[in-house]
Amino acid sequence: MGVRLAKTAGFCMGVKRAVDMVLDLAPPRGKEKLYTYGPLIHNPQTIELLKLRGIAPIERLDDMDTLNGPATIIIRAHGISPRERREIKACGIRIIDATCPKVAHVQAIIQKHAARQYHIMIIGDRSHPEVNGLLGYAGDRGTVISSAEDVSRLPTLDKVCVVAQTTQGVEEFETLVGDIRDRFPETVVFNTICDSTEKRQTEVRTMAAEMEAMLIVGGQNSANTQRLARLSERQGTPTFHIETAEDLGGVDLSRYRRIGVSAGASTPNWIIHRVVDYLENDRGEKRRGLFAFWTLTVRTEVFSAIGAAGLALACMFLQGLRPDVLNLLTAALYVYAMHTLNRFLARKGSIIGSFREATYRRHERLFLSLAVLAMVLALTLACLSGWAPFILLFTLSALGLVYNLRILPSHWRFRGLCDLPGSKNVAMALAWAAVTAFLPRIAVGFEAPPSLMVAFCLAFSLVFVRSALSDILDIQSDRLIGRETIPVLIGKDRTLVLLKGIALLTALVLVAAPFAGWAPWRIWTLMSCPFYVWICFTICDREAWFPGVLLEGLLESVYLVAGLSAGVGLFFPRAFL
Repeated sequence: MGVRLAKTAGFCMGVKRAVDMVLDLAPPRGKEKLYTYGPLIHNPQTIELLKLRGIAPIERLDDMDTLNGPATIIIRAHGISPRERREIKACGIRIIDATCPKVAHVQAIIQKHAARQYHIMIIGDRSHPEVNGLLGYAGDRGTVISSAEDVSRLPTLDKVCVVAQTTQGVEEFETLVGDIRDRFPETVVFNTICDSTEKRQTEVRTMAAEMEAMLIVGGQNSANTQRLARLSERQGTPTFHIETAEDLGGVDLSRYRRIGVSAGASTPNWIIHRVVDYLENDRGEKRRGLFAFWTLTVRTEVFSAIGAAGLALACMFLQGLRPDVLNLLTAALYVYAMHTLNRFLARKGSIIGSFREATYRRHERLFLSLAVLAMVLALTLACLSGWAPFILLFTLSALGLVYNLRILPSHWRFRGLCDLPGSKNVAMALAWAAVTAFLPRIAVGFEAPPSLMVAFCLAFSLVFVRSALSDILDIQSDRLIGRETIPVLIGKDRTLVLLKGIALLTALVLVAAPFAGWAPWRIWTLMSCPFYVWICFTICDREAWFPGVLLEGLLESVYLVAGLSAGVGLFFPRAFL
C-alpha cells in the first residue's frame, strides 16, 4: 500500500499560536484558574489533554469559579464579539486573547466598514463560533450568507462589504461573491480566507484526483475538516472523515492501494502520524521482506538493542580493547530491558500513543516477560565479566527503574526524577555511555586512560543528540501532556543549534584524539557518526514525509553506523596506518 501524507496537514498558524499561548500559562500559577471561552480549538483530544493540564472550557461566565481565588479566561482562536469581551471585563476577570491574527484582521475590516455605513455580508457557517464573533463587530448591519438562496432574499442595499470566514471553501466563496455582485454591482469584496486554508484545500483536491481513497483526519465538529472531506468527495474519490486511528478499525481499506491522508487545521501531529503509522504497520496485513523485518525490530526495541551493541563495539575499538561478546550482549540486553520497562512505567494514559502503543498493548505480558528476562541475563553476563561490571550494571538498572517512579507527594511539582526538566535526555545518554564505554573498561581493569573519556564523549553525544532529535519530533505532544524535554524548554531552533554544536564538538574530539596520542589514527573511521547525525538534522526538518516508525529507525541507525565504522577500523587497519 502507498500512503501519502499531505504537506499541509496539521495545526495552522492560528491554532498553533493559541495552543502555545495556553500551554505557556499551564504550569502552576498559585491558585489562579485557567478557562477557555468555549473549546480553544475544534479537536476533542486536544481539549481533553488541556483539561488534564487544568485548563477547562466554559460556555458561560457563570461556569467560572472566581470565589476561591483569581481566574484567567483565554479567548479561543475563533475570537469573540465586542459584547462578550465587555461582559468579561465587567466581571473583573483577567483576559488572555488567543484570537487568530487572521480572524482579528477580518474583525478590523468589519468594524471599519460598518462604521462607514456598509452592510456587512459574512460568507460562512451560521453556527460557527468565528462567524458569531464576526457578526458582533457588524452591529445591526451584518448578515451571514451560506447559500445562493440567502443572497436572493436580501433587500435592496446601497453599500455592501463582503468578507469570508477564514476557513471558508474557496469555490463556495467565489460562487457566492458572484451572486452578490450580480445583485449589488458596487460591492466591496475582501477575500479573507486564510492562505493556509486555501493551500490545504488545493492540496486535498490534487491528492483526491491522484489517490484511490482519502482519509481526512480531524474533529467531527470541525467545520474546516468537514469542508476538506466534502472537497475530496466532489472529486469522486472514496473519502473517510475520522478523528483518530481507532476509527479505522471499522473502515475497510483493503481494496485501495493508494491512500492519501490530510487533516484539519485543528488536528495535532501526533494524531495524524498515528493514523499514518496504522496504515503502514498496524492493519494486520502480512508483510514480507527486509523492510518489514526492520520496522518490526524498531517497533519492538530490538533495533535499539542491536544499536547498543554497535555503540559498545565502537567504544571498545576507540579504547583499543579487544571486542568482547559478553560486553556486547550485556549492552544490548540492558538497553532492551530498560527501554521496554520504562515504556510501561512512563505511560501518561491512553490519549496519546506512539507507533509502538498498539503492539505493546496487544502483547503486554509478553513484552514485560521478555524485558525482565533480558535484565536478568544482562546482570548474569555482567557478573561473568567481574564483580565491578555487575555492581555498575545493577546500580544503573536500579536508577533506571526508579527514574519514572513518582515517589514524592502529589502536590509537589517534581515528584520524581522524570519530572526534572530535560532530565530524560541526560539520564539516557549517561546510562548508555556508562554501559557501552565504561563497563567494558572496568571489565579489564580500573585504569582510566584518555581514550576512555573520548569513548564516553562519543557515546554520550550520540545518544543525547538522537534522544533530543526524537523529542523535537514529539514537541507538540510533549507540550500538551506537560513533559518538559529540552526542545520544550528552549524551543526547536535553539535545540538544533545546541545539537549541532555537540555534533561538531564530537567531530573535533575524534579528529584531535590521534594527534594528542589518546587513540590510534584508525579511529577516524568513526567520523562517519557526526556525518550521519548531520543527515539526521535534515531528516527531522522533513518529518511530514516519514511515518514515525521510519523516523525512529533512521535516528536509531546512528548506533549501527558507529558499530560498522568500528568494524571497518578493526578488520582493515592497514588502510588507516
